[in-house]
Amino acid sequence: MRGNHTHLPTPTCPATSRIRRRTVVRDVAALTALSPGERTRLAAVTERYSFGSNEYYLGLIDWSDPRDPIRALIVPQETELDEFGRLDASNEAANTVVPGLQHKYGDTALVLCVEACGGYCRYCFRKRLFMPDNAEVNRDFGPALDYIRDTPQVTDVLLTGGDPLLLATSRLATLIRALRGIPHVRTVRIGTKMLAFDPYRLLDDPALQELLAEQSGPGGRVYLMCHFDHPREFTEPALEAVDLALRLGVVCVNQCPVVAGVNDDPAVLRELFETAASAGCPQYYLFQGRPTAGNGPFRVPIVRGWELFTEARRGTSGLARRARFVMSHESGKVEVVGVDERHIYTRYHRAKDAADEDRLGVWRRDDSAIWLDDLEPAGVGS
Repeated sequence: MRGNHTHLPTPTCPATSRIRRRTVVRDVAALTALSPGERTRLAAVTERYSFGSNEYYLGLIDWSDPRDPIRALIVPQETELDEFGRLDASNEAANTVVPGLQHKYGDTALVLCVEACGGYCRYCFRKRLFMPDNAEVNRDFGPALDYIRDTPQVTDVLLTGGDPLLLATSRLATLIRALRGIPHVRTVRIGTKMLAFDPYRLLDDPALQELLAEQSGPGGRVYLMCHFDHPREFTEPALEAVDLALRLGVVCVNQCPVVAGVNDDPAVLRELFETAASAGCPQYYLFQGRPTAGNGPFRVPIVRGWELFTEARRGTSGLARRARFVMSHESGKVEVVGVDERHIYTRYHRAKDAADEDRLGVWRRDDSAIWLDDLEPAGVGS
């Protein structure tokens, strides 16, 4: 094993109870806390955009509160059917070089390895993957692995989807070990929300624990790019799962978008940043929500997002202040670095075109703009 042999915990509650809590719910008809009329209306939404969750996560909702943030995150809303955005808002299709693999930044390859999630966030920017006839995910990892082997500049591989922890552990192990066998691959990242949606996926799977420990040590580490959107998702089991991952040698960081009705409150974001940092899973990015089809109810303007971000960081420790506020634009990761009375200031944190790396942008302030494409460049003297 590459990492330290770590004593793995035994389950702290009966297995039958955990199995029940992990029961998958895919039909809004099962949401009996909603009225029959609500369930009927929301079924029409799920015909276009997938719904899914589990008993554990649905149990975090205060059903007496129609504005509950966990409810807003996972339960469909009728306004998702309003005309807004496009399915591939960042034109990821342009970065697909072989089936199932995107290569946007020189050193980083992104492998779409599964077309399922532990739950379907209503604001998901890849909801197209969960629609019928989508073929972006390739279940044959061979072409992706061949491309990475033949591209020495790729040193970092992000496994995503969908959620890679929905793969069978044996299949995930095959993929990670194959990547580790490529000499120029130095880091493997797993983009996952499972520690929020279903922490027992890690807590109850010794084989997954062994895999993560095996692949994390002095010669390289697995990174879990976690996805906690709201501090209430940091339940006791979720904190146990993060702690276990750390003891296995994994590096954990958190990233999420700013989402109307979920975390668009500076006090909520501050608590999220502080809780994530104290858990050992500090905030890495706060994303501006992409203008994806169906995401109209969740949009927050750029200026408001910046204000929330800056206010949330005030009074926090340095560990809770390391996050960047960025847009995952077609042209790269565009960091918002400042807003004043007249302008919005940006910098390319990552750029698809190497010539754009670190390039600064100055834009006319527009408090209604939700995406880079909505902004007008500031002219000389403006």
